[in-house]
Formats: sequence, structure tokens, C-alpha cells
Amino acid sequence: MEVDPWTDKVGGLLERFPRLLIKTGDFETRVLGERLADIAIDRPVYIAGLARSGSTILLELLARHPEAATHRYRDFPLLPVPWAWNWFVDRAGRSDRQATERAHRDGIIVTPESPEAFEEVLWNAFFTSLHERRASAVLDRTTMHPRFEAFYRDHIRKLLALRRGRRYISKGNYNVTRIAYLKKILPDARFIVPVRDPVWHIASLVKQHRLFLTAAAQDERVRRHMRRSGHFEFGPDRRAINTASHGMVARADIHWEEGEEIAGWAAQWADVYGHVADLMEDGEAADAVKIVRYEDFCADPGPTFTAVLEHCGLEPAGLVEIAQTTISPPTYYEPSFTEAERDEIRRITSDVASRFGYD
Repeated sequence: MEVDPWTDKVGGLLERFPRLLIKTGDFETRVLGERLADIAIDRPVYIAGLARSGSTILLELLARHPEAATHRYRDFPLLPVPWAWNWFVDRAGRSDRQATERAHRDGIIVTPESPEAFEEVLWNAFFTSLHERRASAVLDRTTMHPRFEAFYRDHIRKLLALRRGRRYISKGNYNVTRIAYLKKILPDARFIVPVRDPVWHIASLVKQHRLFLTAAAQDERVRRHMRRSGHFEFGPDRRAINTASHGMVARADIHWEEGEEIAGWAAQWADVYGHVADLMEDGEAADAVKIVRYEDFCADPGPTFTAVLEHCGLEPAGLVEIAQTTISPPTYYEPSFTEAERDEIRRITSDVASRFGYD
């Protein structure tokens, strides 16, 4: 879990001068005007749900599709100018980067060319209160931000041109509260929402939080990198996703302030997936959203991923066979909750969990 000094310094530039980089991104768009003019945004695919729900596995598989264009590790930190930054990286970057296990220590091997979730950098540049404790993170059909919407569409077109793809594939945990807004600005968008049994899911979240707390304590650059890349799920800057379903402060944050770790994670699970369940009662949103239960995916990856591809309107392209041979349940940890902690998780999550078929 390392952040090299170069990335740390350039990332600081983006953090200090976000508006300057937005203007630079606009300039890049004008320079690429003719190249981007004929690029259509066709049925973009969004993978959105709480961290540790299987979203990275889905991204890794979908990114293999010959029509896919995604953000990659190499795109950070200068996300707003992907064309210019990639031109620079191609000429100045190291070509000897070895594949390594990612920082989560979950067996997923990555290189600079691996797909990754960096879209949050753009959202944070335009919506500055998304991660504030007393602000709702929900963006819906009533949300309007023409400046962001124009920049965002142009950014997607740049990635499609840069990666020579036809379909934009995005993984962004926080987009789970923006489905209605994204559907408004990109009407043919498709959404994949992974969900996981709350006991196992919370066990994984707890494990990751401890891991990132330790890493950030050992190297302050880890903390800065997570903040700058828009990852507040774990570590010392952890912030709950506030769906405003229980007042102006997310109840997960209230539990965490009281030292009630497990209750906080359970409340976060219930609030986020309760928001999704409510959204699924809207016919228009329900047609655009595909729920993927993590347990079903691990137990029978072929049919589950076939359904995902069909929902996205993507040809199999050999990906079903890859899913069948690579997907399996995790073996590197087990929930170690006491019976009292399990009862607390069930008490807080049971109503929402039942809406997704969990007992």
C-alpha cells in the first residue's frame, strides 16, 4: 500500500486548484473538438453499491469487453484532462510496472492499465458538499447542474476516444445515490447494483477499515491519496453516505461517534440499500437497474453474469466463460462477530435485507 512521491505531489495540485484543472479540461475539449464531435454516448454502464459488495469483480469482467472504455489506474491524478495526461504518461511513465495485489489485500491483481473507480474526482470538483456530514448525498431528477453535465458528457467522450471504445463502463460506489440524476442526464444508462448478505458484507467492511487505518497511520500519503481520489469508505477520513433517511446526519456517523462500530456499518448498509429498494419501486428506475446478489454471483457466476450482460446490452464476447473460471467465494476471511453483534446487525438491517431476499 504505497503512494509514490510524484503522484502525491501532482495529486496535491488537483486538490489545491480544482477550478484551474476544470478550465484546463474545457480547453482540452475545445482542442479535441472535431475528434469528439461524432462520438455518441451509448448506454453507459454504472456499477454502484457499497464497497466490498463485488463491484470490483464486475468492473474487471466488464472492462474486458472489446467495446468497453473505463478509467484506469494510470488516469490518476489529472482526471479532468485525460487526453493530455495519458499522452504524457505514455512518454514519461515507467513501462516496467509489475502486476501487484491491490491495496485492499483481497487477491485482486492490478497494473497501471487495470480499470479503477476515479470518477468521484469529477463529482467532487463540481458538487463540493457531497461528503459533508450534514448534507444529503442523494442527487435525483430535480438536481440541475448544466456546467457539470456538459463537462461530464465531454469527459466520457474523451475516454471513449482515448480507449477506442463504444461503451463507457463506470464503477463508483457513491453513484448509488445518483441513479435518478444520471438517468435524467443520460436516459439510456444502465445500472448494476451489487448487494451482499449484511453479516458477511459488514465483516469485509470492518476488515478493510482496519487495514486502511493502519496504512494511513504508517504513511500520511495514503490518507491524502484516498481523500484526493474520492475514497472515504475506509480509513481515518471515513464518512458515511448520507441518504438523509434519518435526519440531516447519517445515523452511521452517529453510531461511529459513540464508538458503536458494528451498529454504524449496519446502519450504513440499511440506509444505502433501503434507498436502492425504494428506488426500485419507481418503474422507470427499476427497468434501468439490475440487482446482483454477491452470493448468487459467487455460487453460479455463469448465469448471473449472463443476465448482467443482457441487461447492459453487451454481447458475451467470451466473458461468461471467464466468469465461470475465475469467480468464487472469498476464502481469506470469515466473520468473527459475537452472537450479540450478529443480533445487532440483524436488528438494524433485517427489514431492508428481506427486500433483497435475505432472511
